[in-house]
Amino acid sequence: MTTRDVPRHVACVMDGNGRWAARRSLPRTSGHRAAETTVIEVIEAARSAGVEWLSLYAFSTENWRRPDTEVDFLMHLVRHVVRKHAPLLLARGIRCRFLGVTDSRIPPFLVRDFGDLTTLTGANRGMTLTVAFDHGGRGDIVEAARSLIRSGVAPEAVDEREFAAHLPFPDTPDVDLVIRTSGEQRISNFMLWQVAYAEWIFPQVLWPDFRATHFLECLRSYRGRDRRFGGITPNANGEPRP
Repeated sequence: MTTRDVPRHVACVMDGNGRWAARRSLPRTSGHRAAETTVIEVIEAARSAGVEWLSLYAFSTENWRRPDTEVDFLMHLVRHVVRKHAPLLLARGIRCRFLGVTDSRIPPFLVRDFGDLTTLTGANRGMTLTVAFDHGGRGDIVEAARSLIRSGVAPEAVDEREFAAHLPFPDTPDVDLVIRTSGEQRISNFMLWQVAYAEWIFPQVLWPDFRATHFLECLRSYRGRDRRFGGITPNANGEPRP
């Protein structure tokens, strides 16, 4: 392998909460509540494994289409999770930040909690945890284009590096591995720029049942991938493989 064994940046699409609840004849909100344990376990597993950047897709711009009662529940659940686990994140040296959070429908109390956690953990130098909340990859790209225009960058000066510098959190490295639970195989408008050359793994297990052992299995699978980035891996003699 020509890349490090542990992916530098892992992103998770946390899918399957609703189906987890439906299989148990429970309301969808029960699935969201059960997901809290998984979130903390995955954060701990990623940090212990040496992952430097972990991104979690918590709420998309498309999720606003869900029933108002479910959206309201999610807003209060996320507040509970943020407040409850802030001391743990601080103690673990994890830097937290939130990607998105631009829609006026987000309750002010949640915006404040996000800001407080970002400030609280801002000096940490361990793993960076990015929570994508009210996030859409296309929206990020549109905003980057607007930023370039506002900055007066000449068209001929725009290359991939310059464009990426205008994305939210431009210090974020490209995603190496995306894990989408529940077996669904869609990108779902998630960090479209950053996942361009990511490896994808689609465990069948639903997110509330996803545990550290599953996460580590995904990392082991990643180690076996041959990441060529459009090139050809040479053989033992340094020649291109047929």
